[in-house]
Amino acid sequence: MPESLNVLTNAPVGGTNFFDSFPNAPVDGTNIVTTIFHSFAVQPLHLVDLLARMVMAAALGFAVAWVYRRTRKSTDIIASFPTTLVLLSILISMVTQVIGDNVARAFSLVGALSIVRFRTVVRDTQDTAYVIFAVAVGMAVGAQNPWVAILGLIVIGVVAALLRRRAGEAPDAQPAFHLTIRLPVGHQIDPAVKVLEPFVQGLDLLSVATAKQGVSVDYSYETRLQPHTSPEELVKALNRVEGVQSVEFQRRNLDQD
Repeated sequence: MPESLNVLTNAPVGGTNFFDSFPNAPVDGTNIVTTIFHSFAVQPLHLVDLLARMVMAAALGFAVAWVYRRTRKSTDIIASFPTTLVLLSILISMVTQVIGDNVARAFSLVGALSIVRFRTVVRDTQDTAYVIFAVAVGMAVGAQNPWVAILGLIVIGVVAALLRRRAGEAPDAQPAFHLTIRLPVGHQIDPAVKVLEPFVQGLDLLSVATAKQGVSVDYSYETRLQPHTSPEELVKALNRVEGVQSVEFQRRNLDQD
């Protein structure tokens, strides 16, 4: 054995030989890697079971994301949110398997995760419900209760679809907008309203107020765009109306939906 390897194998670590940490390890220093690998060895069937749970969690996570997309208005969906639901299902499945029945490990994990701070505010309470939905699916799969996840997915999906239909929300419903048109005092709003008709679905007057120390009047409306109509086209059409000083077209605050 080379002299340098002799020094490694015979050097005391904490008062004992390094290989005393591995009772069944051979003294030959060339088998260190093999010894450490065997200390982490698990049964192949156990690995297959773990992998199967995570794959199932991913599949059910995709199902949660699909239900979310089908039961929410397309204009309210953040592009990254469905992906977050899928990843969250897998991660919770992993966490549940790590904890198992070990209460001490569960408290340790809560302490470790308490340092995480989320700065993004969920825009809608329904989004929060879907986050909890993904967490519950992941926990059920990780705890070897896949039928809880599957049945929960079916029931929640059906209920969400029924509630959406009852609310009268079409899958591709246009979002609500606030439209403000400014005219000089004495000018009629009727010509501008006639120009709006091909572009919008209904027009509800919200307020009329003076501006610029009383020399102008602001007309505020709530409306929705016609399909395949862009805000730019609407604004350009209004600006061509005689007397229109300014046009403001902005989406209504989501908290009012």
